[in-house]
Amino acid sequence: MQVSTMECKYCQKSCMKAGLAGNTIQRYYCRHCKRHQQEAYQYNGCKAYIENRIVELNNEGCGIRSISRVLHISPGKVLSSIKGVYKKQKNLKKAIVRGREYELDEMKTFIKRKKNKYWIVYAIDKLTREPIDFTIGKRSKKTLRRIVDTLVMAGAKKIYTDKLKLYTYIIPKELHVRSQYKINRIERKNLSIRTHLKRLSRRTICFSRSKEMLEASIGVYFGRNSCSFI
Repeated sequence: MQVSTMECKYCQKSCMKAGLAGNTIQRYYCRHCKRHQQEAYQYNGCKAYIENRIVELNNEGCGIRSISRVLHISPGKVLSSIKGVYKKQKNLKKAIVRGREYELDEMKTFIKRKKNKYWIVYAIDKLTREPIDFTIGKRSKKTLRRIVDTLVMAGAKKIYTDKLKLYTYIIPKELHVRSQYKINRIERKNLSIRTHLKRLSRRTICFSRSKEMLEASIGVYFGRNSCSFI
């Protein structure tokens, strides 16, 4: 094996020749990131830029099959890429600035069928309007508490919510502010999310078939909008 002048597509280090692929195209191996690759690919799904394009289209209102048609790749590749990007984002955790005020709200959706209702519960920083954390589940104390505990641990000064009664049982009284007029920013963000993510749009034939995929799609969207995960 001889050292090649080709740069690794992932870490920009030099690669070594590693035999031929089944289509007789030269393969290369990077000793730094331990990946095999080719200088050129016929299938678009193997190209280095494809993950970013999938995320961009996902965040701009394209469904899984429409992304597949636009990029000329399989729906399976779209699904695996979104899940992969979300997994990487979860490993890159960011610290939350302590002592801030937060808005907390829930957004209804469904998985597989309309009777199978789920809620996306998330919080944003009232000052920067950046998403802080989110969870998906039934509209219960257990689901809401996951986000409330995160905000309390972050030293929240105030937590603003709507008048849902469940919040009064899980948010400390000295931190809680119940008002439908104090959560304008997060209510506006709900509209943006429904506009940008096809699976959450109203009156659409697109919907989530699994909780895992719904979580990955939202996580990728928040991750490209300065979300700080804890």
